[in-house]
Amino acid sequence: MKASTSGVAFASSHDADPLEAMKAIAAQLDLSALAGALVFCSYRFDKDALASAIRTVCGALPVIGCTSAGELTETGYDENSIAFIGFKSSVFQFLTHRFPDIEAFEPASAREAVRSLSAQAESDARALEGNVNHAALFLVDGLSHREELLTMTIQEALGEIPLIGGSSGDGLLFRETSVFHDGYFHSSSAVVAILSTTRPLRAFKAQHYRASSTKMVVTEADPAERRVIEINAEPAVQEYCRLAGRSPADLSTSLFAAHPPMVRAGGEYHVRSIQAAHEDGSLSFYCAIDEGIVLTIGEPIDVVANLNSLLNEIDSSVGGIDHIVGFDCVLNRIVASERQISREVSSMMKKHRVVGFSTYGEQYHALHVNQTFSGLAIGR
Repeated sequence: MKASTSGVAFASSHDADPLEAMKAIAAQLDLSALAGALVFCSYRFDKDALASAIRTVCGALPVIGCTSAGELTETGYDENSIAFIGFKSSVFQFLTHRFPDIEAFEPASAREAVRSLSAQAESDARALEGNVNHAALFLVDGLSHREELLTMTIQEALGEIPLIGGSSGDGLLFRETSVFHDGYFHSSSAVVAILSTTRPLRAFKAQHYRASSTKMVVTEADPAERRVIEINAEPAVQEYCRLAGRSPADLSTSLFAAHPPMVRAGGEYHVRSIQAAHEDGSLSFYCAIDEGIVLTIGEPIDVVANLNSLLNEIDSSVGGIDHIVGFDCVLNRIVASERQISREVSSMMKKHRVVGFSTYGEQYHALHVNQTFSGLAIGR
């Protein structure tokens, strides 16, 4: 565990007892000096016990967070931990809002709530001396299948304030994910926090794949379930494996991570990650999918070189990194492990002070994306 002396305070704990873990984190930080905080936790923690511990230790401090598919701490890739990111009130302001029951999400009322939150952030920011920058940190239930609608709606209401965030996870179980707000964990919910500061802010996204020349068409799908039944009029699993040059016997999360389908939109290729294969030959995706979409098989590029170049460029653009709140797709972690580069990736994240969690998907401006490393860089 290590506390930062910068404008962003960070600590983590692997203690299996939630209360002891939160006490250990609090011992590293001056919680009374914080405007708000993020907490990302392993799914292995009992959520009720952890929520109680956060309430006990943090009191009235505004805290949002979620369950994860792995954490990003001061060591880089981490797991079975609690990561706590605090924003000092001398430098930041922090306002939050939760969207409950997102299965019945109403865009009109959500836009009204976000505009009200934005107006309050603008008003409150007058207390900060200098030119103020804003960013919206967004967390959503990773099994909700509602990210696209929420992200697009909330970014529209935010206007010029950039949205960046991630979908909560539970390792690779895909059983129960949740977000944290107002002292409790909530399923089927999303939460947004507007962070205001005079520090430089930069929201970014990057992916470690390029489009190949191999294309395919989704010819039958169940959009509500994010499930593809047929590709090129053939069973989805069979055709995907053929185009990826692999056998159905090779089906695994590692295969999906190494050869992700990509879609072209807005002049760019974006990954549409496969979540799972099913006995009926269909494929489930982490994001929206529909009939008629043309997909391209993705090819990996040099992850280490790409990440190193990105982080160095970000460091320069914000005048030196204080911290990066990172949202890294869990499939990136799997690829790093498969290629035996986890140590190198962790080392770069540690060097550039990346803290956050491994996600079931990332949100960037109005987009819900997959298999990216996205985040909010905060300058010194």
